[in-house]
Amino acid sequence: MTYSLTARCAETGAFGTIVTSSSIATAARCAWAGPMGAVATQNLSDPALGPQGLALLRQGLGAQAVVDLLTRSTRGLDHRQVAVVDRMGGVAFFSGAKAMAEAAVATGPDCVSMGNLLANTGVPQAMVDTFASSRGETLAERLMRALEAGLEAGGEFDDEHGAGLLVADRYDWPVVDLRVDWHDEPVAELRRLWTRYQPQQAAYISRALDADSAPGF
Repeated sequence: MTYSLTARCAETGAFGTIVTSSSIATAARCAWAGPMGAVATQNLSDPALGPQGLALLRQGLGAQAVVDLLTRSTRGLDHRQVAVVDRMGGVAFFSGAKAMAEAAVATGPDCVSMGNLLANTGVPQAMVDTFASSRGETLAERLMRALEAGLEAGGEFDDEHGAGLLVADRYDWPVVDLRVDWHDEPVAELRRLWTRYQPQQAAYISRALDADSAPGF
């Protein structure tokens, strides 16, 4: 009941994940990112795979090695979907045989999109194509456009209710972490939140790094 895109910005080295689902509070379970990579876990999601994957990425493992280890550590493997992007832009994924139909995965440069209970199997490819064509925009904006493209391509079989946008840069804390836990139009609401937050993002980073010289509002 979920579709997502996990990606790296080749220009800045930032990582991010964007996701929407018919389930409540989906981003809290599915989206994980840090300064060394990003992980998405969904379809009867095992949230433990997120922090485990980030820890492995910090050790310097590549995306495929991380996916191989994660799929050995979770029960109910046939029901899981997991995607990883590493510090070099490498991508890897696993989509279990019992992922809810229609399930699909698409990959592109620095990104991987996966979904389950989709309206059609073209949704992940539409997200990857939009992410690729929006190069030059910020990572958060590219992720946002990709999610909107997934919705436009048909989205999921059921109505979406939760969504989240997570971006990590060089710090141990996210520079963007926006969530819509329950809404009739979560993708549109996430766009509204991002539009509101984006002009303030740099100031919040400055406050964290150098409070004495950081701008106020």
